[in-house]
Amino acid sequence: MDLYKQAQRFNNRIKRIEKNIEELKKSNNNLVLKCKKLHPDAIIPKYQNEGDAGFDFYALVDNNLKYVVVDPKNQIIIRTGISCTIPKGYEIQIRPRSGLAYKNQITITNSPGTVDSGYVIPNEIKIIVYNLSNKNFFIKNGDRIAQGVLSDVKKAIFEEIFEIIEEDNSRNRGGGFGNTGIS
Repeated sequence: MDLYKQAQRFNNRIKRIEKNIEELKKSNNNLVLKCKKLHPDAIIPKYQNEGDAGFDFYALVDNNLKYVVVDPKNQIIIRTGISCTIPKGYEIQIRPRSGLAYKNQITITNSPGTVDSGYVIPNEIKIIVYNLSNKNFFIKNGDRIAQGVLSDVKKAIFEEIFEIIEEDNSRNRGGGFGNTGIS
């Protein structure tokens, strides 16, 4: 077989593979998040298991020690070294990892944090980590520090009103912040 025919077959295989990838992207309500590494040590987020709602964000610690310390009762911003293009009508919610929260009392200060679709490349996704414990917590380069959930966003249409009608008022349960107690 001559070189030209081999190249043609190869190109046809590539086209079939690309078509299959496009079909997979469209199936099961999957969306493609295009991510760019802004640093060579950055790790692209990924799901650990099939069926997981959240994907992991990895710490990028760009210093000689390759770790940072979160002091007790303090917070720091952790780099991820990545930027993503988020489709319009979606957001990435940044949430704590349950294992870090339970075992080490590490949480995300503004949980859930929101990365809007307008926050695009080259804007780096960063995580605000808070240490609720009384011990120093060490974050190493490549540690899984938070999880992200891709969520669709509905836009509100705000309408100013000048009086509350009976229908709107009938749903008012009264009270306010914390009025239902804890038991």
